[in-house]
Amino acid sequence: MATVIVHATITLDGFMAKEDGGVDWMFGRPSAPEDDAVVERVMSRIGAVVGGANKTQTIEDGEIPYGGMLKVPVYLMTHSAHEPIERDGTTYNFVVDDMNEAVRLATQAAGDGWVSLLGGTISRQCLRLGLVDELHLDVAPVLLGDGISLFAGLGRHIELERLDTSAFASEAHLRYRVLR
Repeated sequence: MATVIVHATITLDGFMAKEDGGVDWMFGRPSAPEDDAVVERVMSRIGAVVGGANKTQTIEDGEIPYGGMLKVPVYLMTHSAHEPIERDGTTYNFVVDDMNEAVRLATQAAGDGWVSLLGGTISRQCLRLGLVDELHLDVAPVLLGDGISLFAGLGRHIELERLDTSAFASEAHLRYRVLR
């Protein structure tokens, strides 16, 4: 059975992006082979992705999940129906206003792999609905001071169990199980 994860790179103060959505702070940091190995390990387990879309904006604007490196089914939440789109070996499926259905479809597609939830809105909704099994956070050593928070507005207390932590040249890698 698939494991549903929130997978995100965040700043030490909990932001995923600048106020304008910029993520340039993620790039150009020193890296170690161990950092790359953590990311590769996570990516090798991902069997499907759930994210958000405004019609097909995510695909058309080049905001392709994982930069297109993963060739797994992607389920995009939207408010209007759209036929699936296949691009560069990835099928983008559109799910209208039903997070439970998006996660169910992604879980089926992922098999024994992981379903990666992308974005703060999607992650918070799934946490509130009790659909998340684990959090996988890569914490960059930077403080933005303000921006788009991964968890702000969650509005719910959730207990976690630490599964794994590691830190190398560029990031601290944190993995937690959501306790139910």
